Amino acid sequence: MTKSPETGRIPRVQIRLVIMQVLVFSMLCTLGGRLWYLQIRNGGEYYDEAKSNHVQRVVQPAVRGSILDARGVALADNETRLVVSASRTALMKMKDKGKGVLTRLAGVLDMTPQEVMQKVRVCDSKTPPPCWNGSPYQPIPVTAEATTQQALQIRERPEEYPGITAEPTAVRRYPAPGGARTAQALGYLSPVTDEEIQKAKDTDSPHLRSDQVGRSGIERTYDKYLRGKAEVTSYEVDNLGRVMGQTKSDRGVAGSTLVTSIDARVQAVAEFELQQAMKTVRHETDNITGRKYEADSGAVVVMEAKTGRVVAMASQPDYDPNAWVGGISGKDYAKLTSKNSNYPLLNRAIQGQAPAGSIFKVVSASAAVRAGYPFDNKYECSSSYNMGGRSFANFESKGHGPITLGEALKFSCNTVFYALGHKEWQRDGGLKPKKDAHDWFYRTAREFGLGAVTGIDLPNEVTGRIPDRQWKKNFWKANKDAWCKQGKKGGTYVEQIAYENCLEGNQLKAFDSINFAIGQGDVLVTPIQMATAYAAISNGGTLFNPTIGKAVISPDGKRVEVIKPTPHGRLPVDAKTLGDLDKGLRMVVEPGGTAAWRFVGWPLDKVPMRAKTGTAQVYGKQTTSWLATYTDDFVIVMTISQGGTGSGASGPAVRNIYNAMYGFDMEGNYDAATALLPKPEAKLPAVQPDGTIVAPEIKPYVPPSPEESEPPALAGPPATRPAGHD
Repeated sequence: MTKSPETGRIPRVQIRLVIMQVLVFSMLCTLGGRLWYLQIRNGGEYYDEAKSNHVQRVVQPAVRGSILDARGVALADNETRLVVSASRTALMKMKDKGKGVLTRLAGVLDMTPQEVMQKVRVCDSKTPPPCWNGSPYQPIPVTAEATTQQALQIRERPEEYPGITAEPTAVRRYPAPGGARTAQALGYLSPVTDEEIQKAKDTDSPHLRSDQVGRSGIERTYDKYLRGKAEVTSYEVDNLGRVMGQTKSDRGVAGSTLVTSIDARVQAVAEFELQQAMKTVRHETDNITGRKYEADSGAVVVMEAKTGRVVAMASQPDYDPNAWVGGISGKDYAKLTSKNSNYPLLNRAIQGQAPAGSIFKVVSASAAVRAGYPFDNKYECSSSYNMGGRSFANFESKGHGPITLGEALKFSCNTVFYALGHKEWQRDGGLKPKKDAHDWFYRTAREFGLGAVTGIDLPNEVTGRIPDRQWKKNFWKANKDAWCKQGKKGGTYVEQIAYENCLEGNQLKAFDSINFAIGQGDVLVTPIQMATAYAAISNGGTLFNPTIGKAVISPDGKRVEVIKPTPHGRLPVDAKTLGDLDKGLRMVVEPGGTAAWRFVGWPLDKVPMRAKTGTAQVYGKQTTSWLATYTDDFVIVMTISQGGTGSGASGPAVRNIYNAMYGFDMEGNYDAATALLPKPEAKLPAVQPDGTIVAPEIKPYVPPSPEESEPPALAGPPATRPAGHD
């Protein structure tokens, strides 16, 4: 500072400026310090508080649409239950990760702490089920079967159960009308995963974290329609959770109703008769192994012949889909996935694969005609067929002399088809195939729809297998190293086969084609494939995509989207051959045919019946029973693994299903009051003005007594009945 020369003092103006500078500097320092404190020292804390002033979405899940049978009977619907849920987010903020709360909750719900904790742990690669495979940020159901008293105890003491809610919620229900579970066809639900949320993010059907989605069956196929749209309300809240205002509200829409072609009454009959057939055959002795038949699994398909619509589909072993509602328990999950249970989650109607046996002969007969062998020519049905020192026996080593192809179907004569398959293999060049080889038998099988999915509206259908030349080459490349390692010349049967396959497993040999001609060897088919093929024979040659979904109805009932039958091809034979096949299959149920003893008393003049029996051999197992049948309107195909012969094991069950559908007894008497479905259901259920559908009453199936289910000509001591036929 500069002093005044006159007074020797510092001017007041300068003092004031200095003071002002000091004050400004102090203020800047204070402001800078405060900014440092707010942004650096406590920046994270204030950032979190600011972030807490955000928009909170409240999601009210949509009511899932019902699944109805063809007459409007509910196969899957919803009911209100008291659901107890846990917020994993809230639990993880606690010092003990919510262990204390969950332990107290277990006591209220009469569960063990371990059961409750398993329910709320998140599934990952290191955590085996039971666990939660949905989003960890949504409430996790602990039980959907809480009592009113349990719910009140939780809600009245929220301080003891932080993060726990108990409230009425609409949950899925599978009522099994008339005893028809329809388990594998319906499927089940489970929570959506984060991966699925991301995958569906930009689609026309995005997921919310609260969604339950179909995991199998038609619950999965038609999930987009059934799920509906959740109601989402957005609120602006502060860091204390106080609502500051509503910002947005998206109205929810209930899921649509799916009407299926399933008839719950026929479904109940099919399930019961399949299960009963398996129980019955387990008491019978297998003449080959000397053991009781195991009858470890089976399936039956009832289909409309002219449309491909599925009327009933049963698979054994089955399960109760209600086990998945509210989260599956560890005990139930083990039952459904363990080897001892024989995997009841599998739908063996579309996923069960086995050699076709003699029901395949309609394919071979068609192939023979295409190859130039007239249907009505005579072919030798000897007791065995010899090729290169090997003998291929006829069933029960019986011969019938010169017969037509129609009669070969009637008697299920293997040797006729052995010879035809062998001759065609030779004509195509044998081990050195011609460039223009016709491969009629293999080509015809594929054109019958075998070796490929049928296109049914169910997930995870398998293709089966047609072991043609290309398949042999591909299979050999994939397995050559293992065969060469396992194979041993002159060793056990398995070792010898591996040895031979190692050297020449890529070649289509004579015995491959001989076995193929009767549906044996490496052939694999599914019941739905054979039902589709036999339906095509019945309807004049059209192969339809089998369907279960029949129509989708909007929640208000104003929009109805009919799911029309869709053909995917035609059988590779002309009308004359179809007519010849039809006549041959009719002879199977007439006197002398392999299925005649199971259709004694059937009114053939009123409802023409056609059938083909089959007994397929599987290495290391007992024979598999097959029976394929059709009328003018319906097809029924049944199979029982390790169940014996086609007519012996499956015959009674198939006959009882037809009797129930058409209203016949074992003597052919008709009762309109008992007929469940003499003609396919053409109409959709009537929709009321409010969008609801009134379901007709359905009564449980009452099976016929053993006396009533015995064919009249076969009554008497068991010794007088025919021996098991193919």
